[in-house]
Order: sequence, then structure tokens, then C-alpha cells
Amino acid sequence: MIYTDTRDKNVKADFRTAVMSGMNAATGGLYIPVEFPKLDKGFVNKTPEPSFRDIAFNMAKPYVEGEISDEGLMEIIQDAYTFSPKIVPLDSITYSLELFHGPTCAFKDFGARFMARVMSYFNKSENGTLHILVATSGDTGSAVGSAFYNVEGLDVTILYPAGKISPLQEKQLSTFTGNVRALKVNGTFDDCQKLVKTAFTDSELRKEFRLSSANSINISRLLPQSFYYMYSALTVRNRAPLDSKLENPAIITIVPSGNFGNLTSGLIAREMGAPITGFVAATNTNRTIPDWIATSEYKPRPSLETYANAMDVGAPSNYERIKAMYTLEQVRALFASYWLDDDGILDAIRSCRVRTGYTLDPHGAVGWKAWDDIRGGSLQSLIDGKETDYAKPGLTPNIPAWANEIAANNAVGIILETAHPAKFGQIVQKAGGKEPPVPERLAEVLRLPDRAIPMENDYTAFKDWLKTNLK
Repeated sequence: MIYTDTRDKNVKADFRTAVMSGMNAATGGLYIPVEFPKLDKGFVNKTPEPSFRDIAFNMAKPYVEGEISDEGLMEIIQDAYTFSPKIVPLDSITYSLELFHGPTCAFKDFGARFMARVMSYFNKSENGTLHILVATSGDTGSAVGSAFYNVEGLDVTILYPAGKISPLQEKQLSTFTGNVRALKVNGTFDDCQKLVKTAFTDSELRKEFRLSSANSINISRLLPQSFYYMYSALTVRNRAPLDSKLENPAIITIVPSGNFGNLTSGLIAREMGAPITGFVAATNTNRTIPDWIATSEYKPRPSLETYANAMDVGAPSNYERIKAMYTLEQVRALFASYWLDDDGILDAIRSCRVRTGYTLDPHGAVGWKAWDDIRGGSLQSLIDGKETDYAKPGLTPNIPAWANEIAANNAVGIILETAHPAKFGQIVQKAGGKEPPVPERLAEVLRLPDRAIPMENDYTAFKDWLKTNLK
């Protein structure tokens, strides 16, 4: 597979180059496949649906062909995925895709564990240490730290915004030892991301160190996240006739979105043949993408702190990939876009629990509210010509191509539940519930000492620290 650059289509790179460099230092662009191969229809239409591991292997194979053997790829997948996503019905037409059954209780485990093993595979033929720099708004850092911990030849530095993630998330980041350490930056996630991106384009630094990224800017993070979109779509397609009596419903996937890497992975799955009709891009008050869809103007801005902190991103990196894959009109046809403020997040947690008995985390709650409003008539109101103010919580004014499926009651929704609600226990309690029980794999972390290193939001200081501490 050949990979190109979101900023220069003349760039051609193999999978190894795209993975090990993270992004194109010469342009600052992100790597993207030149094409998205389709899975064999016999495989996609198999009944019962293939296992998660089988899906992972068949989806990954064309992207690594000629660079990782089938045996090597299967070893990577078997080692990475000792767990699977789970589909939980909330009502007859609504499903929660639980992505928190990995070691750090967040969806980032799916991408990080695959990526760590791919990097280790490639790094065996390299000299010296590969240094991974990663910015996190919460869950990415802990997933990467866990996935890369004690992996030979790889060294990880995690940057997170001090005081702007949940206490449990911070505990997960601040307790690593060995080849993984965390810097708590006096700033926002966007500040952390800018420090990392600047380091990648610093020619002096790259001459001294081999650098790569573990954020969703790295293609080896995005590709494995596409696996669970295919898995969930095939599973729900086969379940829907029993749950809702709908024989061939439109499948709408509702994606809590911050840096928009997760949603981009969903787009990749759809391009490869996943039976997904459309998407809902669900965000918090950091509504850069909804505003772009509503106004045609992309205006990155400083991030705002919210209860759904993993989505506190004002300048989403994967906007570049979405723009490279689709025109704005195609995006408007494929996406409904929705945003919610903190009061709405609390109300969504509360309403879902009361109506279904299911406890959501704040990010999944945004997705629940978006889907609940859509099937409750908000999209029909747009069809009927009702004007909407995109600056207020709710849907942006575009009408996706799948709107008529909603109007005809021929759609089911899959809401991505991206983190265990226990990681946000205080917010869940604030919504009127009890703090969810903490899984033992998280409770173990709470007993460890903090080791995070304070860092100012200053590139010179960050660069000096790297030059002093990286080996």
C-alpha cells in the first residue's frame, strides 16, 4: 500500500515510513492511504459475522502487504487483542458499542496496542531507540503508556494539560515508570499537541533523535480503530431483525469526537465495505467541526474545558484527513453534526440511566443525546424547513442523505461508549447517580505514587528537556 500526504499529493511513502515517522516533517502533513481497498463481499456478508480478530486481520492485511507477513500480522493481532468490543442493546433501535474492556478502560487501547506492536516489529531492524511523543486530552496517554510499557527499543513521553483531565485519568498518566514518563503541561490539550507537532518539524531535534507519534496523527492508530466499526456494523446488521423487526435498517454510528481520529477511522471502515449508512459527529462546546459544516469556514480556536474532557480540542488534527477524503458537500451528506454543553451532558447521563438503566460516561452521553434528539424529531424539523441556530446546542442545519431513513423509522443507532464511566465518577455522581464501581485494573493504578513532571507551555523549555532527558 502506498501512502500520501494530506498537504502534498506528490508524496509517496510505504507503511513503515508512515508509521515510524508519524507525520511528514517536511510539510507538517498527515499520511493517508492513496486508496481504501474493499473487503471481499463474501467475508462481509458471512453469517454469523466474523470474529473481531478475523475482521482485524482481513482489514489490516492490505495496508501492510509486502511489509509485514501474514504470520507476523496475526501474531500482532493476537497479542494486541486479548479483549473485544461488546455490543449492548439500550432499546430496540439503540446500541452501545462498549470500547472500554481493554487494560486502560478506553477505546484508545484498540489503536495503541496495535501500533506499539507494529512499531516494535519495524524497529527490530533499526539502530537506537525510537522516541514516541504523544499529546493527550485524557485517554490516549494512558493507553499508549500501557501499550508501550517495557517494549524494547521504544521510549515514550506523554504530554497532558495539568488539571484539565479527570483525577483517575491523571493518575493513570502520572504513575508510569521505566521507558514511559508523563509531562503535565501548564496549558490546554491544544498546547500539548502544538508542542509535539513543533518537535516533529524541528530539523535539529530530528537529527539528534528518531521521533514518532502515537496520537491519531499516526496512521497506525487510525487503521486499527476501524476494526470495531466493521465489527459493530456487521453485528448490529445481523441482530436488528430480531431486536427491532427491521430487516435492512440504515445503520447510523454516533461518534463522540474531539480530535476526530475516531470518526476518521469510521470513515475508513465504511470505505472498506462496512454497512454504515451515515455518522453523527457529536461534540461538546469545542464545536470547530460542527461550525465548519454549518458555515463552510474552518476556524480553529482555543479549546474550552468541559465535562467531556477527551473532546476538549479546538484544532482537531484529523480535519486534514477528512478534508482530503471528502468535499464539504460530501461531508454534509454523510454526517449529521451535533454539539452539547455541560448542562446537556449531565442531563443526558441522567436521562439514559432513568430510561434504560444504563450508565454512560460524559462522552457517550453526548452521543446518546444526539441520537435521542435525532430520532425524537430534530432532524425531521430540519426536513420540514425549521430554522436552527448552529450557535446553540443541538444539530447543525445540514440535512444528511440518510435523513429520510430516520423519517421512515428505518434506522438503528450505534453509540460509541469510549471510556468506562468509572473514569468520570464525580461527573456521573453530579448527574444524580452513584459513582460507578471502579474496575480492579483501575483500582490498582490508584495505589501507585505520582511521578508526573511539571512543564511550562514553552517550546524552548520542552526542547531543552527532551535534549537533556532522552537517550
